[in-house]
Amino acid sequence: MRFSGLIFDFDGVLLESEYVGNKQIADYLTAIGHPISVEEALAEFMGLSGPTFTDAIERWLGQSLPSGFHAAREEEDARVLREGIAAVAGAVEFVESLAPDLPRAIASSSSLDWIRAHLDHLGIRGCFEPHIYSGKVHVSRGKPAPDLYLHAAAALGVRIERIAIIEDSPVGVAGAVASGAFVIGLAAGSHCSSGHAERLLKLGAQASAKSFEEVAAILA
Repeated sequence: MRFSGLIFDFDGVLLESEYVGNKQIADYLTAIGHPISVEEALAEFMGLSGPTFTDAIERWLGQSLPSGFHAAREEEDARVLREGIAAVAGAVEFVESLAPDLPRAIASSSSLDWIRAHLDHLGIRGCFEPHIYSGKVHVSRGKPAPDLYLHAAAALGVRIERIAIIEDSPVGVAGAVASGAFVIGLAAGSHCSSGHAERLLKLGAQASAKSFEEVAAILA
């Protein structure tokens, strides 16, 4: 392998949660009188979390969040934590194919409970622990700042220049590029429309892949 370590984003890279989550947002907003398609929601909100996420929805609405928004999100989160979400095609097989001694980490904007629960559903939590890092916990500045990737690299004991980061969202790619790592823009999830890979390349990703087979070829 060309690199000494790998850092994975989580939602949209290993887990099909970007599409699932943005479909819930689109369905909810449409039902309360603010029509938006899943594709539009992905274009507006993909990769965002916390206040950045809610601020983006309020900008799109042109008003404050509806009173029932957070309750609807919590209900959906509880459902998918119980039931699980499918893996991005080829993700589990790719992770399981990695050499056991290859340093690897997850660097995600999601909560640790979310990441760990879904890794358990996918059966690959043991492939990453203890190197599971959340922008909500481990750094004060989340994506698109590079801090979370730099934190993960330091924890792995690998120079960031020797690491490849696999990211799927514009926000994530921006932060990964700023870290100084080699960035692969992944367009393998169901949330990635035509032109998504090209968009990530324009943001500075050094390579793009539309499948984990292509990721493996880039890393070889």
